[in-house]
Amino acid sequence: MSNKNFYITTPIYYPSGKPHMGHAYSSIIADIFARFKRIDEFDVFFLTGTDEHGLKMQREAEKNSKDVKLFCDELSSKFKDLTNILYLSNDDFIRTTEKRHFKSVVDIWSKLEKSKDIYLSKYQGWYSVSDEAYYDDDEIETKNNIKYSKVSGSKVEWVEEESYFFKLSSWQDKLLKFYNDNPKFILPISRRNEVVNFVKKGLKDLSVSRTSFNWGIPVPTNSKHLIYVWLDALTNYLSALNYPNIKDNKYKKFWPANIHIIGKDILRFHAIYWPAFLMAANIPLPKRIYGHGWILSDDKKMSKSLGNILDPIEIINNFGVDQLRYYLSKEVSLGNDGNISLKNLTDCINNDLANNYGNLCQRVFSFINKNCDSKIPTISKVEKEDKKLNDEIINSLSDLRSLIDNQELNQYLKKVINISFNANKYFNDQKPWSLKEKNPERMNTILYTILNQIRSISILLNPIIPIATEKVLSTLSIEMTSINLESLKNIKILKPGIKLKKTDILFKKIENDN
Repeated sequence: MSNKNFYITTPIYYPSGKPHMGHAYSSIIADIFARFKRIDEFDVFFLTGTDEHGLKMQREAEKNSKDVKLFCDELSSKFKDLTNILYLSNDDFIRTTEKRHFKSVVDIWSKLEKSKDIYLSKYQGWYSVSDEAYYDDDEIETKNNIKYSKVSGSKVEWVEEESYFFKLSSWQDKLLKFYNDNPKFILPISRRNEVVNFVKKGLKDLSVSRTSFNWGIPVPTNSKHLIYVWLDALTNYLSALNYPNIKDNKYKKFWPANIHIIGKDILRFHAIYWPAFLMAANIPLPKRIYGHGWILSDDKKMSKSLGNILDPIEIINNFGVDQLRYYLSKEVSLGNDGNISLKNLTDCINNDLANNYGNLCQRVFSFINKNCDSKIPTISKVEKEDKKLNDEIINSLSDLRSLIDNQELNQYLKKVINISFNANKYFNDQKPWSLKEKNPERMNTILYTILNQIRSISILLNPIIPIATEKVLSTLSIEMTSINLESLKNIKILKPGIKLKKTDILFKKIENDN
């Protein structure tokens, strides 16, 4: 198959409450990479969705006196709504309660049984309903006579029941070899080191079924047992591609996935359990697991008890979706925890969007409206200053692609914003307003050059701030379906004489209370 195929996923979200900033962040990041690959002429499949099985969901439904499936429908719809609110370009939204997903999970289970990687025994140990995860004794701490996971901070309870086990321990050496042979399978490096060290300590066989509740997918050969929610949930990445039909065009085209974007709190499931399941089922492994950090509010992890939760929908309603997408992309170094605040958001909008990119577009469009009858001017002799500006983007393309491929998003954005800053400087230095009478041809060339630069910057920013950049490109009569990175090399693509379409102010400056 073509290497111009690209498959990217968000985490499979557990919809136990309304979407929060962590969900928004993962989704926005994945969307940016998907959009970038599309304008680089890749055939992209972008997946998100909800994980709806397990004891936690059953208990929440019972607490609310609701049928569990209807309860899941309600919660999942909020996450589906979020895809529109965040202006995501996802190609599919998978739910683990769908029939297509059941087929995939049952097939994976059957393959694991056939390979003799699953056996029946008894489980006893600590279990977190909230995390849907098992923890060892050394991962547990006691506070006020209540047991908690040191890993997640969630309450745990002692569980004893008959269970099927996956022979995770037998895959320890194979996993370590795979990590060694594929050093970029887990990124950033700090997460890779974390996983490798954990596996080196020794892996225990993993309980992969439960009998204490009834909301999930039954084990095909023993309906008394339900398949462990993480074996169930992780399979979504395959079920969205119509697995187990491996001859299906979607599966052949997009598997193995290029990258799973996840939060660091679910790294173990994706970087240890998932590859082990796939190895045992003889299915190719994804190419990369990227574990991003947490979004902090004023240097603290968001929590209801601290009252520091920032609601992404509320922020979008107050500031705008492009504004939030841009801010999270720039201010958070993808592999690290990111601290956000409303003050920093305001400063970022004002300095980067309003004063830089937005100001550049507005100044140039306004000048052309007044001095060129709102028409794209004709380019004539290209001077060295014009060539220098044109070459900046052309010479940066390789680096920009590399930054995206290595998930260095904030560095990519800084580079593009610097290009926008240089475009503003070029406009100021060339002073086209002083040339209308004495050298109109030179004025027109400057204006054409800066318009082309606006086109190029808008294309590069489009994955991050799609709404604003679509307006700008529409102003230049450029169809979104025609934009691609290679077109940036064509510095004479704009059609002289075409009238600029009217556009409003892109980003209004926000008054800071401080």
